[in-house]
Amino acid sequence: MRRSHFTIPFGGIFLCLTLLTGCSQKFQDVNDTAKLALFGDDDTQLSAQAINQLPYASMYARIGDGPQAFMVLAFAEQDIVSSSPTSANQPNAPLLKWLSADRGLLVTQAGRITKTTSLAQGNLVATTSKTIDPLALGLHKASTPKTWTRTLDWQPGYHFGYTINSAFSSGSEQVIVINEQPIESLYFTEDVNVPSLELSYQNEFWLNPVTGTVIKSRQQLAPGLPVVEFSILKPFS
Repeated sequence: MRRSHFTIPFGGIFLCLTLLTGCSQKFQDVNDTAKLALFGDDDTQLSAQAINQLPYASMYARIGDGPQAFMVLAFAEQDIVSSSPTSANQPNAPLLKWLSADRGLLVTQAGRITKTTSLAQGNLVATTSKTIDPLALGLHKASTPKTWTRTLDWQPGYHFGYTINSAFSSGSEQVIVINEQPIESLYFTEDVNVPSLELSYQNEFWLNPVTGTVIKSRQQLAPGLPVVEFSILKPFS
């Protein structure tokens, strides 16, 4: 079975870490961050103590049937070029860019994977919408819309401008284990439909029951692309 993995050379990672600015997560030593990302192992499993001692937000992620990777938050950037309208009451969530050991990047916003780079089986190039993602509004709130429409671009192939319709459904309260700790969560499913391709699939989200933030998720990047499962070990703050 082919294993999904990221491929980014050291130079590419170092360039990203040294040139990008404006992030709100600050590092005392950029080189330490690069080393942490570069020298991780496949099927990584760190102790809760080791994770808590790290100064960076982190998560476990698995691409398709590939190995579990440990990822650190390299950048937290304001969504300046917005894919959603903002207001004083509903600012956009920051773009979080997660770096894995010599492999690539996952970009998330309010728990939604919005872009990827250097995945072997293909990449989500862009996610755009005229309305705010219900995940950013808080799916746990009764006032949050439970439907959403967005546009996806992905590769390989010429897949640009595909309309994606979603409907969210709440399930039961669940206790999940993250970083060796049982955590109460609210479980939601997202039924996704791609009308032009006559395809559908389902994403899953586990939310903090108080804040509504995503603490675990399984998301298919796009039709024909793998499912990404991640668990937040140490959240960004």
